[in-house]
Formats: sequence, C-alpha cells, structure tokens
Amino acid sequence: MKTIMKARACIRKEYSVLFLCLAVAVLILVLRNMEVLKTSSQFQHEVNSTIMAPRVSTDPDVHRGFCTFQPLSPEDALEERLLLDSIAWPETPLLPTPLILEQTSDPAHSTFTILPGRGGGQWHVGDQLEVRINMADFQGRPKKSGGDLLLARLHNQTLGAGVAGQVVDHLNGSYSAVFSLLWEGDAQVEVMLAHPSEAITVLKRLKSEEPDRISHKSLFRSGSLSETTSCNVCLRPTQQPLCNHTDLRTGNPWFCYKPKKLSCDARIDHAKGTYNQTFKATEEKLFQSGVNMKVYIRASGPANVTVLPKKEGQPEVESSTVKVGPSGYYYQGVWQALSGTKVRQFNAAAISQCLKGKVVHMHGDSTIRQFFEFLNAALPGLKEFDLHSQRVAGPFMALDYANNILVKFRFHSPPIQSPPVLTSKLRYIANEIDDLIGGTDTVVVFGIWAHFATYPMQIYIRRLQSIRRAVVRLLDRAPGTVVVIRTGTPRDVTLIYNDWHSLQCYKVLRTMFKGLNVHLIDAWEMVLAHHLPHNVHPPRPIIENMINVFLSYTCPQKGG
Repeated sequence: MKTIMKARACIRKEYSVLFLCLAVAVLILVLRNMEVLKTSSQFQHEVNSTIMAPRVSTDPDVHRGFCTFQPLSPEDALEERLLLDSIAWPETPLLPTPLILEQTSDPAHSTFTILPGRGGGQWHVGDQLEVRINMADFQGRPKKSGGDLLLARLHNQTLGAGVAGQVVDHLNGSYSAVFSLLWEGDAQVEVMLAHPSEAITVLKRLKSEEPDRISHKSLFRSGSLSETTSCNVCLRPTQQPLCNHTDLRTGNPWFCYKPKKLSCDARIDHAKGTYNQTFKATEEKLFQSGVNMKVYIRASGPANVTVLPKKEGQPEVESSTVKVGPSGYYYQGVWQALSGTKVRQFNAAAISQCLKGKVVHMHGDSTIRQFFEFLNAALPGLKEFDLHSQRVAGPFMALDYANNILVKFRFHSPPIQSPPVLTSKLRYIANEIDDLIGGTDTVVVFGIWAHFATYPMQIYIRRLQSIRRAVVRLLDRAPGTVVVIRTGTPRDVTLIYNDWHSLQCYKVLRTMFKGLNVHLIDAWEMVLAHHLPHNVHPPRPIIENMINVFLSYTCPQKGG
C-alpha cells in the first residue's frame, strides 16, 4: 500500500510540473499572438510615446555617456569609423589651467613666404604656386606642433578673380598652401588663421563634454494643462524619465524629458532653448576676433606674383601636389567650374525656361532657404502661397502658374534652432525624399550642416547615411530625377559655431555622396574664394553664383 501511495504522489508531482509548463507555454503563445495582432499605427504610437528611464551607453565612442545611439549595420559602422578616421584632426596641445596665452599660436607673429617654384620665380597659367606658412606664439617663438586651422585664398579683386588654396599641415608648426594659377596678371595671396590649435583643443573638449550646450524645448499640452520640457539628441540622466521621439523610419534620435502630468503624446511644438558652455580658466581668450580668430597672417616678403600666359602645350591646371585640387574659381565675379557641367548664367527669363514644368523640392536649413528666397524674388511669375508658416522654419511654397513651376522649401527636422514650430510641420529629409515619385520633372535640392555644430560627428554622419539611402532609392525608381547638394561654408565669427566643425561636415558630406548620380554645389570653396566676408548666409553675389551652378545642373547646356 505504501508503495502505491508513493507512486501516486510521484505521478501527481509530475502532472503538476507538466501542467505548469503547459500554462507557461500557453501564456507565451498568447502574448506573442497579441504582439502580432498590433496594427502598424498602434506600433508607431507605442514607440513614439515610449517613456524611457535615462540610460548610460556602453559604447566607448559615445560622449560622456548621455548620447544614445542605435546600433548600426556592420557596413554603416565601418563607414562611420572610416569617415571619423578621415577627418581626424592632428594632435593639438593639452592646455594648462590657467591657460598661458603667450604660448599659443599668434597670427601677428606668424608669417607666410611664397616659394620660388619650378620656374625660378616665373609663373604661368596652369602652374601651381606654393606658399610656406610658419606659425609662432605671442612671444615670437616658432611653434613645434600643428593643428592650427588655416584658410588660404589667391585673388585679384580688379579682375574679380579668386581661388581657394589647399592647406597641408606638416605637424611641426609649418604649413603649405598650394594654389592653382588660373588667370593672367596679378595674383595676391591671403592666409587667415581661423582657429589656433589650442582653440581646437577646447572645441574638441566641448564636443565631448557638452554636446548639449545648445538646448531645445517642446511644449506639451492637453486641455488646460501645459508644460515645457527640455529636448535634445543628448540629454543628461536625471530622475525624470524621457520621452522617446526617435523617428521610426530613419532612426534619427530625439528625446524630451517627460512632463510631470502629461503623456509623451502631448508634445505639440519645437523651439530653441538656451546656450550654455563652460570655459575653463582663461580659455575664452582663445576665441578673440581680431586677435587669434579669423585674423590674416602677414607675408615675410612679397604677397603677390605676376602670372604669365600659359606655355604652349601646358595643361590647363598642373597636376597637384595635394590630394584634391580646387573645384572652381571666380573670374570677373563669375564662378567657373574646373570639371563637369559648364556653369551658365541665368537671367529671370532663362530661369523660368529652365524650371518650366518642374517641381523643385528644397530641404535643409536657412542656407537652403536663401535659394527659395532668391528664386521667389527673381521670378516675376513666381508667387508665394501664404501657408501661415513660421517665417524661419517654413514650410514655404511658391507657384508660377503660367510656366507650371512649383518651388517648395521645408526645414530639416531637429536639431534646429528656431522660434516655436509645430511638430506636425517638421519632416526628416530622408522621409520627404522617400515620399517623392521623382522623374525628369522633379528637382531635389538639400543642404544640412549648420545646426549640428555642437554634436558628436556620429550624429551628423548617421543623419547623412539616412538621407543617402533615400537618395539611392529615389534614383533607383526614378533615374531622371535631378539631385543637388549644397555644402557648408566658412562662416562669420561666433563662439557657438566654428569653421573647424564646418570643415569637418564639408569633408564628410563630399565623401558620403561621392560616386552617386548627384551634383554638388561646393559652397565651401565658393565662399572661401570670394572677396566678400565669410557669412553663414552668404551675400547676394555669392548666392547668385550658387543658383547658376544649381540651374546649370538642372538644365545642362546641350553638348556641354
């Protein structure tokens, strides 16, 4: 009897375990089926309104642990690493605290010298001119390391001529600037210290420690309740949970601190916040206009040469000792491309003829909005619709009914520094491109760079990767679509933004879209080569030349 009772107890125990396992399996199956039954709209709502606890990333490249990045595919991760390596800046000095300004790069004590060249002091059109730059500190002592950001230009203002120089850092306090000689007559050298190497040490630190130093905010509202919280790509961990507003289609990240009494879905607008950065003792002395930022360096001898006519049989431009030659130059105030599509000049009638029957989609920042404003002012038949848009961010739309021309502009999605704009009006460039049918009657123009100045370069690279994927898809389904990309530029003096960041964005953008059937407006060189002062919003003569480049791509000369 005892044996039978023990057997029954064992059987009951085995059945209990079996039933428990079956119950767990059924529960898992039900939960999985419930997940599958969610509609895509429910899924999107869930992700967009996710409340997140602040996370600290384990990625060693993530800055100070509060920039959160989605994992990349192996191909994109490799590209990101190669791009970061390609723009790696030469080692810049560690700074003592407090900083000793006298030991830093001083343009007033630095000089440049024109080297004799192969012709022994004679230069012809098609030759190259090389200049040696020697940097010194405020006490006149030669610098022993590189890392200064130098900009160089060769020009003749009487002829309205100018070309950007290519600067090579020899990492020992000396630099070379190489210029292509492209016109006859006088050619004067200008070398400018944009930032001393010590300032770039500070800019590197700020990018790493304070990528959130430009803040953003959003208003959340439901009924009579409203609350404003801070938003950014990178938000510092606090006890306050985060709303995840990362874009589902592109994966571009954006977060806000969750309101105390409202849900994440109650976000209705986006606006610029404040600007805060922390300089260590005396570091701000490295950013003094007229002292060590955007200051011309003097010549130790002659600053100009006379260029003779081209020798018979000599190529138009001598093969360069630097990796990349200029993309073009100015002559008589007109931009001349050195390769590819011939740049034509367009008056109002020619612009209307070129754009007749076309839809022009413009996306990006205020430097692309300048294109919209130019066309809107230049074409009498183009009339802007009042979309009751915010005047900085848009969107804007103008129509020339007689010529069937439609021109549209929309600001790119955050990060943007703008007055309050409804989140319903914000669009990611990649999503906008994916929504286009495309074709020979479609032109896409975009530019994106200026609003990424304070962020880790990974954020900019990933934004461009999402845009490039959309461009590839567009050109696959509609190969006749014209795609034009405007680069960033040197800009006016400011502590918030800097030419070092702009140059890195310029290099990354050129590399990422190389080899695609797209066209580049080399705004960097077009501003650098011109005699007018650097400005994030270049003046009309430069914009007019950019528009001529854009239209020459849109309507290339037959046989040209």
